[in-house]
Amino acid sequence: MPPSVRPDRESMEYDVVIVGAGPSGLSCAIRLKQLKPELTVCVLEKGSEVGAHLLSGAALEPRALNELIPDWKEKNAPLNVKCTTDKFIFLTKNSAFRFITPPQMNNHGNYIISLGNFGRWLAVQAEQLGVEIFPGFAAAEVLYDASGAVIGVATGDMGINKEGERTADFAPGMELHAKQTVFAEGCHGSLTKTLIKKFDLRKNSDPQTYALGIKEIWEVPAEKHRAGEIIHTLGWPLDSKTYGGSFIYHFENNQIALGLVIGLDYQNPYLHPYKEMQRFKTHPAIRKMLEGGRCVTYGARALVEGGFQSLPKLTFPGGLLIGDTAGFLNVPKIKGTHTAMKSGMLAAEAIAEGAIDFGSEIAAYPEKLKNSWVWSELKKVRNIRPGFHWGMWIGLINAGLETVLCGLTPWTLKNHADHAQLKKAGESKKIEYPKPDGVLTFDILTSVSFSNTNHAEDQPSHLQLIDPTVPTRVNLPLYDEPAQRYCPAAVYEIVKDNQGVAKLQINAQNCVHCKTCDIKDPSQNINWTVPQGGGGPNYPNM
Repeated sequence: MPPSVRPDRESMEYDVVIVGAGPSGLSCAIRLKQLKPELTVCVLEKGSEVGAHLLSGAALEPRALNELIPDWKEKNAPLNVKCTTDKFIFLTKNSAFRFITPPQMNNHGNYIISLGNFGRWLAVQAEQLGVEIFPGFAAAEVLYDASGAVIGVATGDMGINKEGERTADFAPGMELHAKQTVFAEGCHGSLTKTLIKKFDLRKNSDPQTYALGIKEIWEVPAEKHRAGEIIHTLGWPLDSKTYGGSFIYHFENNQIALGLVIGLDYQNPYLHPYKEMQRFKTHPAIRKMLEGGRCVTYGARALVEGGFQSLPKLTFPGGLLIGDTAGFLNVPKIKGTHTAMKSGMLAAEAIAEGAIDFGSEIAAYPEKLKNSWVWSELKKVRNIRPGFHWGMWIGLINAGLETVLCGLTPWTLKNHADHAQLKKAGESKKIEYPKPDGVLTFDILTSVSFSNTNHAEDQPSHLQLIDPTVPTRVNLPLYDEPAQRYCPAAVYEIVKDNQGVAKLQINAQNCVHCKTCDIKDPSQNINWTVPQGGGGPNYPNM
């Protein structure tokens, strides 16, 4: 067993440590124990419980689940609502026009689920096989040996105040050493981004590109509820240059999940994703679905949209990447759970087949992926999302071409870094948004209260500025500091002191862990790190 990197920390050793208890991490853990029950497997989860930070639409394609747990129905998996109807609608400001549903968005055979509840069920299956799961323990540091190989992770210290001083209840973090460390952090993982830099994992791939998904769950009158109905919209309230669209899923208990997804390569620094979501609900076709109901939950998260050409190198000495932290979302399908699960299963198979030891690299994993349906599925649709760089109408034409030709076009379109796409404030048009009415639309702090977000009050901010002068010296004069708009939780706020000098105030306690700030900041000056303990949102069924 490697010695502790920091002598004041205790350490534990496992064969495999998995960072993140989402669908990919739990699928990896389950498959490992199915294949090699003698392996010791540990899963760390930064949320207060498994599922607390999981958020998706979500319409689940059960392909990977069928492979992983064929008897999932007998084991009471929370897949209770079959998709019955697909509608694809184009919105103008006051009208709605139904289009033919694109084949990739056909949900026949899929289920409308709560991803959080599905994650909780997967955790039970994993624990029954002997997997150890530690919720409320965020992996804050990657551990390396003298050769530079990954040998595990460490959780963060507890009992540090805002000044960085140790308090009376200080407790050092725990080191978890592993022969193989699997990173399943979800979109734009805080440790994964350091691994990508250290091992140059993007050397042969495009930049990753992202979207921000903002979601609400509403309880509506029974007469307005149509269990199993799925609606996707395109168009208003977004302009034709901004990629995005909405989802409306009728699932169980008279509840509707609805949300707006906006590509983070948008150009106008005055665009406010949260307010676009509120405006979306005022459309006559959407308003009538929600009238008489009430919003019960709110949340937001970034999504990986780069697809095939933005997949990084997936392995390095001592570890590998799976799921959304690598970027396996199928954008045209608007689904990534099935591909994330399968990537975790393939990683587990590669680990189980090999003779792993500290510092080993699992070369069989990327080979298994290339021979799997995940690879062919992503390759087939690789040119659809980047086609929208030219705007909605050319993007739709390109998507039709790629669909007809099944992705056999002899080229691969490039992705671009989202933070570099913002125009200057002086070149952009301000956007006027309607005031919230408190019934259908809400102010941002009210919505954050629906997310049950909580962080320990006296801890240091987990949102770090690389250069504290950049927000007011660069971002404010050039872009009117877009952080005060792109954040869906009112974390960033420009305030003035008694002398009228502007500064960026960071309300870290509001953070819903979407990581948009780390992605979209035009100066790349914000470093999102994990907070102490199980801080963040506590989603019941997102």
